[in-house]
Amino acid sequence: MTETGSPGALGVNGEGDAQATHGYITDKANYLARLKRIEGQARGIHRMVDEEQYCIDILTQVSALTKALESVALGLLDDHLKHCVVDAARTGGAEADAKVKEASDAIARLVRS
Repeated sequence: MTETGSPGALGVNGEGDAQATHGYITDKANYLARLKRIEGQARGIHRMVDEEQYCIDILTQVSALTKALESVALGLLDDHLKHCVVDAARTGGAEADAKVKEASDAIARLVRS
């Protein structure tokens, strides 16, 4: 199956590819579990601010949350490169060029953040 990048995107044959999969799909349960923990961390920080806890303790938790999000982002990027970009490179042409540019742009956004 070819990953098309977005719902409704055109597949190699020019038609919508309802069977498209994303690179992270094999690890989806792990990503969802990690995101659920991140959501809990964010609620914990909210509670800390609401309870007027010490600012350094809050900053420590913000740092942990940031690292957790970065870890998810890097995992998704790795999956994207191994699956989506590699598949597009095998196909070649404009699709391959677009996937490489898309990955490069994503890396630039991550580096800036």
